[in-house]
Order: sequence, then C-alpha cells, then structure tokens
Amino acid sequence: MSENHYQVLGVAPTAPAAEIKRAYRQLVVQYHPDKHGGDVRYEDQFKAVALAYRVLGDPGRRATYDFQLAQAARRAEEAQRRQQYRPASQHVYGVPMPPPAPLRTRPPAGSQERHYQRIPRQRAGFTRRDWTLTILFLLGIVVFTLFVKVTMDRVTANSNYRDGLRAYASGQLAAAYSFMDETLHFRPDYAPALRRRAELELLVNHNPAAARADFQEALLQPNSRRVAADMLYRLGRCETDLGLHTAAEFSFNRALILDSTLSGAYLARGQARLLDRNEPEPALADLTQGLAQRQRAGAAVPWRYLQVRGLALTALGRYPEARADYFQVLQANPNDGRTHFLLGRLAAHTRDTAAACEFYRRALVLGYEYARKAEATCKPPAPEAGQAAEKVSAEKKSTTKPLKKRDKSR
Repeated sequence: MSENHYQVLGVAPTAPAAEIKRAYRQLVVQYHPDKHGGDVRYEDQFKAVALAYRVLGDPGRRATYDFQLAQAARRAEEAQRRQQYRPASQHVYGVPMPPPAPLRTRPPAGSQERHYQRIPRQRAGFTRRDWTLTILFLLGIVVFTLFVKVTMDRVTANSNYRDGLRAYASGQLAAAYSFMDETLHFRPDYAPALRRRAELELLVNHNPAAARADFQEALLQPNSRRVAADMLYRLGRCETDLGLHTAAEFSFNRALILDSTLSGAYLARGQARLLDRNEPEPALADLTQGLAQRQRAGAAVPWRYLQVRGLALTALGRYPEARADYFQVLQANPNDGRTHFLLGRLAAHTRDTAAACEFYRRALVLGYEYARKAEATCKPPAPEAGQAAEKVSAEKKSTTKPLKKRDKSR
C-alpha cells in the first residue's frame, strides 16, 4: 500500500502515456483473477493496477497526482532535514529545549586594524561572444528590413498592375502605361507587366526599340508556351520595324515552334519574307497558312495580308489568283486606293493598258498619291482623232434632227 501508482505500474514518473498504457495492459493480463483461480492476492493487485491506470491514464488526474507526490516528497525532505539538524539536547517527546547559549565574538576591530583599498575600475570590454551576438542582432535587423521592403514592394507592384489592367481594358492607354511603369519600378522582373508595357510602347509611344527591350526582358522570366510564343511574335514585329530582318525571322520561327497555331506569326513572317527578303515562294506559303488558320478559327481575314499575298502571286506570275485576292479586298474595303493601284499594276502586267489607267485614276480619286506617277504614263487620246469623233457626232445629230421633225409633223 506504500507504493505509488507509478511503482504499481512499474514505470518512471516521466514515462509517456503510451508506455503507461502498455504497462497497464501487460499487468492486467498478468494479475487477472481468472488466471489465478480467484486468488485474493492477485485480485488486490489487479484492483491496484486498475486504480493506478485510472489516475495516470487521464492527463488531468495525472497532473494533480504528480503535484500531490511532489508536495509529499517536499514535506518528507523537510522533516528529514529537521531531524538531521536537531541539537543533541533536544528531547524527542515534546520537552522544551533549553535556552540557547549566548554567541561569543571578539570585540570590534580598532581604527588601527582598519584599512581601505580603492577598488580599481574595470573597463567593460566586449568578448567574442558579445561581438557575435551583436553582429547577429544587426544582421537580423537588416534581414527583417529587407523582408519588409520586398513584401511591400511586391504588394504595391501587384496593386499597380491590377489598376493598369483595368485602365488597359477601359481604353485609357496613357494611364495604363503609367501604372505598368510604376509596377516595374517596384518589381523590375515582373514578366506580365513587362509584356503589357511593351505593348503600350507600341500603341502609345510608337517606340519599337523600347518595346523590343521589354519583350526580351520578359522572355527571360518563366512563361507558358502560349504567352512566350505571343511575345516572340510581337518581338519579331518590333524587329521588323527596326529593320532587323534576320532577328525578326528568328523570332517568328521560335514563336511558331512554341505555338504552330499562331496565325499572326505566319502572316508577319510571310510579309517580311516578301517585302524585306524578296522571297515570294516561302512568303506565299506562310501567308496562305496564316489566312487558312484565321478562316478555320472563324476570325476576320485581315485584308492587308490579302494584299500582300496578291503581291506574292503577282511576283510568281499567278495573275488570276492575285486578281481574286485583290477583288476580295475590295469587297471588304471598296474605298481602298492602294488596292485599285495594285489592280492597275496587275493590268499593266497583263498589258491591259486601258484597265490599268482606269484603276490608277480611281486610286488617285480615292487619295492614293503613289498612283499619280503611274497615271501620268497613261497617254490621252490624240487631238485629230478627237476632232474626227466630234465631226462624226455632229453629222449624226444633223441627220437625226430632220427625221425627228418629220416624226413630229406626222
């Protein structure tokens, strides 16, 4: 009965709950009365094990029990200490102790024995440990400051980017450009903002060099294949405007490797191959592929690329197909003077001078001044022929007038 619950279970006071449970299960099986024929000793031990686990298995009861054990151990230790330091003259059975003898000491020291020494001041010095702690503390402050700055810059950049997208969607291009520029001030490597600012450089500032720099910087960041292909296509257009034809060809090729359904890249590469590199056959293949993809997607066919394909067909001597493309452009835009001029050149290739001059005249009427030089080559009718024609018409009028009078008299 003098054993505590830990001793009953055979575990240490610091044993975890799993060990207490495991000891309880083993002892329950060991002391179960059914295994010992109802022996009273095993029955008492079984009850003690059950009681110990009821207390120690519950965290709250175990904490209370541990506190009681600690109090009991402290009281026992205090009693043992008092027993050890009890004077020999003290009686055990309540007899009062004799009064203590007076404490005898030497008399106080005189002034001659007293002497004073000045304690030297010790300079406080930093040990290696102090320096290490100070440096670590300063580094922690710097790291925390940088973390706060990076976090605030990122939050500000994201907010400006969202505002820029809203301005972009509502057509406020100047405000959108300002927001994107502010975003990149706080987060210079943010690829979506670089991409949008490059687009706005072309739309607002008409600056292909700055747009090209932004596209190149954005392509260095992680992007999806579709987004990277679109940026490469736009990069190629910037390089085309800057006269970098080889670089533009390379950018268009990379864009089509990433996304073969990008019709704009086919059309732009075809136009560059025809107008910049004078390669009509590959240009015609690219333009046909791009226009076919646009038609399959149900998108509107850009008529300016139909004009370029007509130029490629004309260069290859396929005049009927070129004429069909030009007339298809006229159906979409009847007042386009350039298309009339191209039809005039096509008629000149087929040696239809009258049709060529008529198309040049229409192009001039529609405001296409480049057709003026070509229209000047058209010769007006000879004066003699014109006078003869006037005489014939006058004679016809004179011969018909009497007939009309006779008809009226009749």
